Amino acid sequence: MNKTILAAILATTTAITALPVMARDQISIVGSSTVYPFATVVAERFGRGTNFATPTIESTGSGGGLKLFCEGIGENTPDITNSSSYIKKSQFDACAEKNIDIIEVKIGYDGIAFANSKAGQKIDVTQQELFLALAANVPGKMAGELMANPYKTWKDVNPALPNVAIRVLGPPPTSGTRAAFVELVMQKGCAKTDWIKALKSTDKNKYGEICDSMREDGAFVEAGENDNLIVQKLDADPDAFGIFGYSFLDQNSDKLQGAAFNGVDISFESIADGSYPVSRPLHFFVKKQHIGVVPGIMEFVETFLSPAAQSDDGYLAEKGLIPLGGAELTEMRAAVKAQKVMKM
Repeated sequence: MNKTILAAILATTTAITALPVMARDQISIVGSSTVYPFATVVAERFGRGTNFATPTIESTGSGGGLKLFCEGIGENTPDITNSSSYIKKSQFDACAEKNIDIIEVKIGYDGIAFANSKAGQKIDVTQQELFLALAANVPGKMAGELMANPYKTWKDVNPALPNVAIRVLGPPPTSGTRAAFVELVMQKGCAKTDWIKALKSTDKNKYGEICDSMREDGAFVEAGENDNLIVQKLDADPDAFGIFGYSFLDQNSDKLQGAAFNGVDISFESIADGSYPVSRPLHFFVKKQHIGVVPGIMEFVETFLSPAAQSDDGYLAEKGLIPLGGAELTEMRAAVKAQKVMKM
């Protein structure tokens, strides 16, 4: 056979086998428990207001969602994954190895609440105090000295805090909320100690080991990906605190109260204006190869970024999401319309 013809046949065969073979007519979404309630309300409106099927949504945590998303192209893999933390280079590379092109969609902002029951005492804390309360190991008296966390009560950390046992319910390592809490609270509090801060440039692994590791002695309890379960446990235990997205605090404001950080209370306004220090953007990521194969993906994204969803009095704001601002929203809509593929 002519080598040119054979090369053409092989190239055509390769192109055909690279295409996803789809049998689904329903969008499959996985990922963040924080983004889940926002995605759910959009999916319900999308299903009612269009001729497309209502998407299926599974709350797997941000890390778990990206793992499923990056497994490959085809009907047995998700079309979209929600994330409350930004995609890591390692996760991006895992997708790239499977030839997955990713379209990034920022949907708004959220604060991380450190909250307890209204039957308990409201507190005002700093990132450093939370690091000292929750880290597996904390600085000793001498530079370079570490010791197993000795603090039993909040009063042990700071005499101005309550004399109650430290008990915090939080998300597991697969959660984007956990990743964001580590970055915005634990690492910032950890870096208040000069010799640990210096490790960030001299021994990054040691720095991460100190700043990112949570207690395993019962003071910090991994409560799974179900934020509603944490809310229920806090309602039953006034001395416990929980870590979750602002929307869950907002939806349970009759039962729970958020701690202040450095004198700033968590609220829609303080997250929107940037004065609340523990806030982060929320995203979802779309598999470009599935667009035009699984029906309705672009239409679903457009629904998420629509004026009805994204305005200050829109239905996502009612759920606790801080929507994108005017210029940022315009830019995001343009990037999505162009199906801009993200790069790292």
